[in-house]
Amino acid sequence: MSYIALLILGAGLTNCGQVEKEATTKPNIIYILADDLGYSEVGCYGQEKIETPNLDAMATNGMMFTEHYAGAPVCAPSRCVLLTGQHLGHAQIRGNDEWASRGDVWDFEAMAKDPNLEGQRPLKAGTPTIGRLLQNAGYKTGVVGKWGLGAPLTEGIPNKQGFDFFFGYNCQRQAHTFFPVHLWKDTTKVLLNNKMVPPRTRLPEGADLYDPESYKDFWLTEYSPDLMQKEVINFIRENKDAPFFMYYATPIPHNPLQAPKRWIDYYVDKFGDEEPYDGRRGYFPHRYPHACYAAMVSYMDEQIGEIVATLKELGLYENTIIMFSSDNGPTYTGGADSPWFDSAKPFKSEHGWGKGSVNEGGIRVPMIVQWPEKIQAGTETDLISAFYDVLPTLCEVSGAEIPENVDGISFLPTLVNSGEQKTHEYLYWEFPESGGQQAIRMGNWKGIRKNIRQDSLRIQLYDLNTDIQELYDVSAEHPEIIQEMEAIFKREHTTAEIEKFRMKQLGD
Repeated sequence: MSYIALLILGAGLTNCGQVEKEATTKPNIIYILADDLGYSEVGCYGQEKIETPNLDAMATNGMMFTEHYAGAPVCAPSRCVLLTGQHLGHAQIRGNDEWASRGDVWDFEAMAKDPNLEGQRPLKAGTPTIGRLLQNAGYKTGVVGKWGLGAPLTEGIPNKQGFDFFFGYNCQRQAHTFFPVHLWKDTTKVLLNNKMVPPRTRLPEGADLYDPESYKDFWLTEYSPDLMQKEVINFIRENKDAPFFMYYATPIPHNPLQAPKRWIDYYVDKFGDEEPYDGRRGYFPHRYPHACYAAMVSYMDEQIGEIVATLKELGLYENTIIMFSSDNGPTYTGGADSPWFDSAKPFKSEHGWGKGSVNEGGIRVPMIVQWPEKIQAGTETDLISAFYDVLPTLCEVSGAEIPENVDGISFLPTLVNSGEQKTHEYLYWEFPESGGQQAIRMGNWKGIRKNIRQDSLRIQLYDLNTDIQELYDVSAEHPEIIQEMEAIFKREHTTAEIEKFRMKQLGD
């Protein structure tokens, strides 16, 4: 059922003229994707140390999803699932593929000189992305932030995948510093006033870990999240007179630990002194790692507040749907301390349970949707949903055509509390990295395969009703559930087109 039909159904027989006017005005759409933000790193999801008043206000004014899942446990495949509406058994990009056959793709100085070394494996030409589908429905489309789905000189760049405007990092590896020497604006390389400080640079020998001056090389001149925010605000202002779709793929709070000093100072005052991070686990060292991580999240929250304020200033607020989520669970590298923040609460946050894992902490993510006068304020849903449901939902909202081969189901009826909400029999993931993994969420059952590449196809089974942390494997007690999941694993997996993502143990 279309958005127009849902509006009419929900309105009854009164105010027909007003309903018709609303139904013919396409809403603006802003989808904000945080990077590596854990399920409970937002106040309204239970975070006790980091302050997120603007996201909390979104939840107060809109709807919180408590059982929403990322497309994958890491960046690129999760974004592929989001933009194409296909789960990982069908998606083109199923892991982070740095495309190393091109040369030394981790040499940052070489990348700065040669765009052929940038970027990840590309989406194919003509892929039906959310951007392309909304373009066809009359929307101006933009993406700002981190792309990760096609190198600069390939068919995978945003401007060839349905987006009228792009600004940010083409390459995920470049986003390992928030002070890069360049970003991209559409197909033009934008040089920045930052010196080259490659990720994994350590403090000089003999430097005092406790002296903030020792860290001066890690806060430079042009901070990429500042630049990106300006482009988002500008895109909204330039397109205020026509329907627009802004996909804001902020690189925050993915490491490195780099945040505005005013926010770091705020959290140093709040948390007190702490031990420095010396850089041994990647990215850059930092004098106050806990304070800086919290500062990044609060800074992102502040940016969201500015976006909402801009919409109100321009008179666009009531006709704009804003969605907020995260691409996967919390990380464990680069000075991040997920257990200290209890980042995936109530799930486990430790290494092996968050990012990179198909356990709940790695793939269950926050999702907040605000749409004034359409979504009832202060509501919460336990609808089991995933990234691949976003495409059909936004197509229904915008009147765009939904491709036949999507795996998602629109959750628009849940948002507007009108019409029949169809539900998934199960959700499916596969992940060729971290030893090879598969997962199914079926009702309250969670089935997981790990170490597939070591010839392990055994299914671990967890009852999320009684075991939310997935600690007690009850597979031996439920052979009938295991048999059903084995059939689903076989049915939903198709051989990946890209060889790196294939797993011979699954018949590839």
